[in-house]
Amino acid sequence: MNIGIPLERRPFEYRVGLSPAGVEILAQKGHTIYVEHDAGKGSGFTDVQYEHAGAHVVYSSHEVFGRAELILKLARPLGEEIEWMNPGTILMGFLQLASAREDRLQALLEHKITAIAYEQITLPDGTMPVLKPLSQIGGLLSGQIAARFLQTNLGGKGILLGGVAGVPPAEVVIIGAGSAGSNAARSFLGLGAHVTVLDINMKALETLAEKFPMVTTIPATARNLTRSCAFADVVVGAVMSPGTRAPIILTREMIAKMKPRSLLLDLSIDLGGCSETSRPTSHDQPTYIEEGVIHFCVPNIPAMVARSATHAFVNAAVPYIVDVVEHPIDELIEKHPEIDVAINTHNGQLRNVHQWHVGTGETL
Repeated sequence: MNIGIPLERRPFEYRVGLSPAGVEILAQKGHTIYVEHDAGKGSGFTDVQYEHAGAHVVYSSHEVFGRAELILKLARPLGEEIEWMNPGTILMGFLQLASAREDRLQALLEHKITAIAYEQITLPDGTMPVLKPLSQIGGLLSGQIAARFLQTNLGGKGILLGGVAGVPPAEVVIIGAGSAGSNAARSFLGLGAHVTVLDINMKALETLAEKFPMVTTIPATARNLTRSCAFADVVVGAVMSPGTRAPIILTREMIAKMKPRSLLLDLSIDLGGCSETSRPTSHDQPTYIEEGVIHFCVPNIPAMVARSATHAFVNAAVPYIVDVVEHPIDELIEKHPEIDVAINTHNGQLRNVHQWHVGTGETL
């Protein structure tokens, strides 16, 4: 199979769809890989490394898309990238089509692109193996992000997360006890903050409490969410619903009750955000103030550590990429349910994705 790895063209997306190590695995299986010039630069991978791994370096976006039967991307494609794809191309990436503009989704359908969303690959036990490492990274980064934007010189409350003798630590409220939420708890605990985690899943709270006994765990009822926001210095939204928009669990009224210059860090913004006040921001302008609260709503947080994020994602994704290149799509649909649930479009039909307020989730 001819496989294309394009340069990610979205602003501040430094990751790449496959590392040289991943290229080597596919090349050894007899597949032809075309890598766009400098595609790996943001992650610290050179063209020479890709060539040594067995790839062909090409110098045009049109060429890498035009030659490929399978496109391996990180982020959802731009409109012009979809136009460059040959009809029937297979596309794999973190597509988040539930928050895509309608015209982008229609273009995928019209070109009969088979779009496979990494974030929806799901094992029988409910684990999402390719999404998991990036959720972990996003959660782990949340502590250092919050520490920065609580600084007075950046407009924050001037709070040290861990406190000092005679001064209490920051109050951190995390909504969601999944992979991102539990790793956020780990990050904030390591920085000395007092952490409260809310979730509707009591089993998830029990697991978290056993792992981190110092964390306060409470059910995510509307009353508990309102009370927790009121005392928090930092609120981290870490909720998701695979294949659909992230549920809105924080109302404007809840946000308005937060302390002035406290921080909302919405890790769910890739899927639309979990607060009525959230809207996507970027790495160069990561925050805005709404209801007196600093909002950090950057969709691609793991791109801040692009090399680590690319390695972690590739480690998890390669077995599924190999399945796709070695089996017909119809066979994957029939015999590989973990991949079947991640196929968003196929043969001009929409599958396993539920859109929301089309056009509001994407800025490009």
